[in-house]
Amino acid sequence: MSKLKIKTKNQSYNVIIGNNLIKDLLKILKNNSVNFSKCLLIIDKKVPKNFSKKILFLLRRKKIITFYFNSKEINKNQKTINTLLDILLKNNFHRTDCLISLGGGITGDVSSFAASIFKRGIKFINIPTTLLAQVDSSIGGKTAINSKYGKNLIGTFYQPNLVISDTNFLKSLPRREIICGYAEILKHSLIMNKKFFIYLDNNSQKIMKLKEPFLKKIIYESCLIKKKIVEKDEKEKNIRKILNFGHTFGHAFEALTKYSGKINHGEAVLLGIFCATKFAYQNKFLIKNDYEKILNHYKKLNLQIKLKQFFSPKNIEKILSFMKKDKKNKNNKINLVLLKKIGDTNYICQFKKSQIRNFFYKQLIN
Repeated sequence: MSKLKIKTKNQSYNVIIGNNLIKDLLKILKNNSVNFSKCLLIIDKKVPKNFSKKILFLLRRKKIITFYFNSKEINKNQKTINTLLDILLKNNFHRTDCLISLGGGITGDVSSFAASIFKRGIKFINIPTTLLAQVDSSIGGKTAINSKYGKNLIGTFYQPNLVISDTNFLKSLPRREIICGYAEILKHSLIMNKKFFIYLDNNSQKIMKLKEPFLKKIIYESCLIKKKIVEKDEKEKNIRKILNFGHTFGHAFEALTKYSGKINHGEAVLLGIFCATKFAYQNKFLIKNDYEKILNHYKKLNLQIKLKQFFSPKNIEKILSFMKKDKKNKNNKINLVLLKKIGDTNYICQFKKSQIRNFFYKQLIN
């Protein structure tokens, strides 16, 4: 078991990382001073029943209300939030009670947003069950839902009381989900830690097979990078913006496909990271040697680098429209986080729509 303590202005909490942690759930709650007598347990329908049954059994002496959530981006919306708030209100939940999320990043986002706005904040425990959630969305306190205008445009900053990342959950995931989580791990290495990128590059095949001790190490190292950034900038005023590397592209790709699953979040981010990397190289922000290292890493793992597989030139204006609505934008230009070199970024670079339009035309026509 490994432990990271996240310290922000509004909340300090532990992230517990290890294998088969759930069997010690009650002990972990006690050791981390998370006490409650009643909770709403939001269970991602994708979580194998043996895991959810075990948690329900361990919590049997508490008053538990369960809600099974169909964790799709299209359901990450206000309607779901209203349903959760209705459950909390009908069952007379108080701020000393608890909301627990058991599932992936979508489930965590919805659960934490509901927890943040119910009576201005209820106790929240996140038990992430996907690699993506364990290395990214469970840490840092971002909560959000989607709307027809774009991804994650409605949300709050709300830190959890505890995060329990049990790597045993990951054994049930298909390769597509592992790659989805790997997108954020790769992102963390590229923006802040070249040695970590080299470690990923040298051990990528073992990582994809969830071999130990490689799996636990990459989760810990990835969380450590995010911890350092979040503690410096909880509300995304400055350095935390670099965590959006690749996401301005990626979120637009997801929105254009209407969160249909044609391209999932991690795949969209991987494609977005590569687009941002290539854009940086073509605009002389990133040197050729580092660009080729990243390109070769993508090829080694057969990661997605081709926009043509998902989009055509007729989609360019819609992609630009979604990119324009990104939260980082403050004027008529589009703001991007770009690499200067592996392990170092330019915080925010501004570009005209025409510059990005030309980039897309080159990728989709040539």
